[in-house]
Amino acid sequence: MDRRNLDLDTAVAEIERHYVAANPKSRARFEAARDVMPGANTRTTLHYDPFPVTLTRGQGARLSDLDGHEYVDFLGEYTAGLYGHSEPVIVEAIQEALADGLVLGGPNTYEARFAQLMCERFAAVERVRFCNSGTEANLMNLCLARAVSGRPAILVFEGAYHGGVLSFAHGDSPINAPFETVIATYNDLEGTRALIARHAGRLAAVIVEPMVGAGGCIEANPAFLAMLREETAREGIVLIFDEVMTSRLAVGGLHGELGITPDLVSFGKYLGGGVTFGAFGGRADLMAHLDPTSATALAHAGTYNNNVLTMAAGIAGLERVYTREAMTRLNDAGDRLRRELQATATAKGVPLTVAGRGSMMCVHFHPGPIDNPGDAMMAPLPARKLLHLELLLRGFYIARRGFMALCLPLTDTDLAAFREAFAAILTDNRDVLIEAIEKAAGNLR
Repeated sequence: MDRRNLDLDTAVAEIERHYVAANPKSRARFEAARDVMPGANTRTTLHYDPFPVTLTRGQGARLSDLDGHEYVDFLGEYTAGLYGHSEPVIVEAIQEALADGLVLGGPNTYEARFAQLMCERFAAVERVRFCNSGTEANLMNLCLARAVSGRPAILVFEGAYHGGVLSFAHGDSPINAPFETVIATYNDLEGTRALIARHAGRLAAVIVEPMVGAGGCIEANPAFLAMLREETAREGIVLIFDEVMTSRLAVGGLHGELGITPDLVSFGKYLGGGVTFGAFGGRADLMAHLDPTSATALAHAGTYNNNVLTMAAGIAGLERVYTREAMTRLNDAGDRLRRELQATATAKGVPLTVAGRGSMMCVHFHPGPIDNPGDAMMAPLPARKLLHLELLLRGFYIARRGFMALCLPLTDTDLAAFREAFAAILTDNRDVLIEAIEKAAGNLR
């Protein structure tokens, strides 16, 4: 169908009809699951309208769904699936650990080795503790900073996501952990400096992603991060880097690559090898407050903090799979893909921005520049839906918000096929996308 005379809403409605017709079993599962789960869902991020496809199997960089479709996985479980869905080295490590029993209830032979690998890899980490998610890691770092400093407040950034109870996409969420917060604008160097000075007496911590993940793969200006390091050190405020996503982008994490040393770092996602994982660590003197041999130690609990499956998978991944060479190869491929997608959009006259770094990227239907998540919110939402459903129907799995995280099993052929599909979608929808983007940006001619 020729879409040149359609508007964006009509184009979206058309592609949605095709999507619904192609996925009757996923739709039926969705409707049935609503009887036992609110919205048929137990993880809000995974929902999208009209209903999500139901996945049944993963192998390498491929996913299969209930209706028999296969997808090339460009979402990578929101960065947690870096190794793909069946990396033999990790599968073998999990099977070996499983053979010796679950939930042992004491220290095991894996955890100290995993901790050693993390301390060696990440420059800011002198001591580390494990937990079960990136959310937990950020909570523990923030609580540690508050306990040690005796101050109540934290400075966060508008549009940031630091976990299910630390979400600031539209200010302070009503289900956030009840911390006193000061909200700043990402990449606003002087405005943030002024807020730190104004609230320094109450600020225990500043928490920041060196590249915003969920908010759209927006890189921090190095001068902005350097200012945060300078001002927090001056005021005795704990600087926390949330590297739950970004630690995959460089051997020493982004803090190592940028040469900026935070006081504490939060980890999660891929480092568990595809099994539930979180970790937090940093300066030895701060982490010493958790040492149970001290009479004044702070408690840190968690039944599954050192579970053998995560520990074994994590060690195998860092020691044998995600080497310096593999990391360089994957992130170089991501940089090339992002540049090629941007060049394709430019050549077709569609004023969108492909933001990101290395193996993480996000398509924004906004002409740019995009300095913070607030800029990204100006993009027309129906355009995201159009791209998402179009790609699903063509066999490519990404997030509704345009987010992608490459995984190691992706091949050059996969990347080329994605570029071709992206170009075809822009060609088919060029006029409606240009009109919608310009209108959203206030530039409709």
